[in-house]
Amino acid sequence: MATVSVGDFEVSLIQHSLHWWDGGAFFGVVPKTLWSRKIESDDLNRIPLGFNCYLIRTGAHTILVETAEGDKQDARARERMKLPAESEPLPETIARHGFDPEAIDIVINSHLHFDHCGGNTILCEGGARPAFPRARYFASRGEWEHAHERLARDSVSYIDANYDPLVNTGQMTLVDGDCEVVPGVWMRRAPGHNRDMMVITAESAGKTFCFFSDLVPTTWHTQPTWVMAFDLFPLETIQNKIKWLGAAAKNGWVCGFAHDPAVAFARITDSPKTMFAPAPL
Repeated sequence: MATVSVGDFEVSLIQHSLHWWDGGAFFGVVPKTLWSRKIESDDLNRIPLGFNCYLIRTGAHTILVETAEGDKQDARARERMKLPAESEPLPETIARHGFDPEAIDIVINSHLHFDHCGGNTILCEGGARPAFPRARYFASRGEWEHAHERLARDSVSYIDANYDPLVNTGQMTLVDGDCEVVPGVWMRRAPGHNRDMMVITAESAGKTFCFFSDLVPTTWHTQPTWVMAFDLFPLETIQNKIKWLGAAAKNGWVCGFAHDPAVAFARITDSPKTMFAPAPL
């Protein structure tokens, strides 16, 4: 199911591509004897994962949440992820899914790691240009500031060409804390993966879509203690997973996941064994 109705909104998965990443990194301290029951790895211990974006059509706006990995990874990095030598521009992917990329007037980045905002811009002679020229872009100011701290732990995840040209021209708005981007569509701070990552919700007619971003990157991560090794603040991740998954289960939200290779949407249910579990719509 690639498109669902959420009240008066329509939400569609735009999966740009699949990539392969180390399973141990994606499951952190969870032993392979457990996570391998969920997904099989290749001979280099890599598992398939999605670069997932979501298109929210409100009637008044066409909003793109996330922009995938983009075109700025070098050949070695692309080979490591089993990606083709050149990435398809995201507007072409969106058109291939049956949507008009020119209709997108808002782009939201949950955070600024390359795999979530790399398609914001396209490299060309003279620098990086906006992939969506008529769109307003939104990201967290705290996350943008953190990206420029160049910390040894995570600086490799940040590529300035994905966001700085947009900030410099005023096309990207940097928000401080929770922000209602347009009526019913919210960016809400949910630290853990990093300090200022945002969860995105779209609320209409009593229904809610929730994009967990890397708080819950796949349906395999709905168990709160299954936390990625990438997370800077894993204990906060667990606390916020309990908070957000609990709200999703209580209120019957439709949920989306940043990296699930196969599940576009799911609901969250209570589980006596794992606290929470995914369920089909």
